[in-house]
Amino acid sequence: MWKDKVKELLDKVLEDNKSLFLIDFSIASDNTIRIVIDGDEGVTLQDCITVSRAIEHNLDREETDFSLEVTSTGATEPLILPRQYTKNIGRKLEVKTSETTYEGNLTAANHDNITLEWKAREPKPIGKGKVTVLKKQDIPFSDIVKAKVVLKF
Repeated sequence: MWKDKVKELLDKVLEDNKSLFLIDFSIASDNTIRIVIDGDEGVTLQDCITVSRAIEHNLDREETDFSLEVTSTGATEPLILPRQYTKNIGRKLEVKTSETTYEGNLTAANHDNITLEWKAREPKPIGKGKVTVLKKQDIPFSDIVKAKVVLKF
């Protein structure tokens, strides 16, 4: 019942802040509430504070003692929801399927699949040497085992 109340408060604050969405929500046996959010334009510290306050200010610590942690997904965390792919269009991804691993620029994402593009060196069709070709692969979400953004430093 207590978890339902927290979830209700969480749903309300996310409804009020439409660019934010839930990645993970859990309540441990010691009443530690852990919420991980992401956003279409990223997540600011203020976004985390807004979600935290919306929940914390509407729960009674006299009734149930709890601790609350609201965080955003980390840059190295795998992408889970289709909505996360949309916000990463234009970035380089590493995508693992059950058969192979692709690394390329995310050029499109919809509810069913993503499109990666990359350049590869291949032998010339005629003669010696190699030529650079643009490769393109559509990958259905159902085939993705793991996907993450490749960070460049």
